Amino acid sequence: MLKTAIDSWWRILAAKYGWIDTQVRPYTFQTGPFLVDKNLVQQGYVTSEPFAIETEGHFTPKVFLLADAADYKSYATVMETTTAMVAKKPDLVQRMVDATIEGWYSYLYGDPTPANTVIKQENPDMSDAQIAYSYAKMKEHGIIDSGDAKTLGIGGMTDARWQAFFASAAAVGLYPKGLDYKKAYTLQFVNKKHGMEGP
Repeated sequence: MLKTAIDSWWRILAAKYGWIDTQVRPYTFQTGPFLVDKNLVQQGYVTSEPFAIETEGHFTPKVFLLADAADYKSYATVMETTTAMVAKKPDLVQRMVDATIEGWYSYLYGDPTPANTVIKQENPDMSDAQIAYSYAKMKEHGIIDSGDAKTLGIGGMTDARWQAFFASAAAVGLYPKGLDYKKAYTLQFVNKKHGMEGP
């Protein structure tokens, strides 16, 4: 398991389910140990590792999404910048956020071919079958366009969800309970339904 996982969702879910750190194994980005030991679980992305397991192990693994764990409300991926950039160049930040949102809508609901071509150029090991699998799983599970994104647009975030994540993380000691977590994010550039109107 990656250290970033141990210091995030592992701590929160371990507290809920009674897991202990001796159950953690190093994550090697390989499915081999999982395939040979029926007592192991495998960390991974729903868009990637199950494909490798199906291809190499010739069976469909059971997949449990962190998004379904009631006590883990973190956003999977966020865009990061500095407070100074937000203050001094908000137009630049807004354009970056908007372009990213437009890119996701285009990829999911337009022609994904141009993006897939770039993916293969940047990662020649990525097969067409893997890309097709990942694309299908993103859509099946609403990885990009679900939850608040359905009403607020891709990239949508809420104070309530940030508060819920902070409360669960602080409860297991990941952050001090008195931390002003609201300084870590802004909703200034999101929740505008940008791109929802389509091309």
